[in-house]
Amino acid sequence: MKKTIFLYGLALALLVLLMRMIEYRFLVRDLTLEFYIGIVAIFFTALGIWVGLKFTRKKVVMINPDFHFNDKEQTKRNISKRELEVLELMAQGLANQEIADKLFVSLNTVKTHSSNLFSKLEVSRRTQAIQKAKELNLIP
Repeated sequence: MKKTIFLYGLALALLVLLMRMIEYRFLVRDLTLEFYIGIVAIFFTALGIWVGLKFTRKKVVMINPDFHFNDKEQTKRNISKRELEVLELMAQGLANQEIADKLFVSLNTVKTHSSNLFSKLEVSRRTQAIQKAKELNLIP
């Protein structure tokens, strides 16, 4: 974040320098005012695009390279793909309503998947389910 602020400040300082040079050139050369306004507009457009991309770019989450998904355990415990999706979202710390919104299902469906997971993993709480799933390599 500090680096971005520093770069933004540096860009603004360069803009002030550019505007001073343009002011000097305006006095020395006989170019139209629209030309200088166009240069400043192009610079601000490029700066705005750069800042917009910098702040809206999504961060990539790297999965542990040592993680190997255990599909045998998933088959053995009869865990469906949807239940596995619910489990992964639980591990991300989402609440039941947030999981329902993300998967476009009802809250009751998420609760049903959760209770099915608890019984299949032989646990009684979300934290225990996440811990056991990590131990069994069902989620990273």
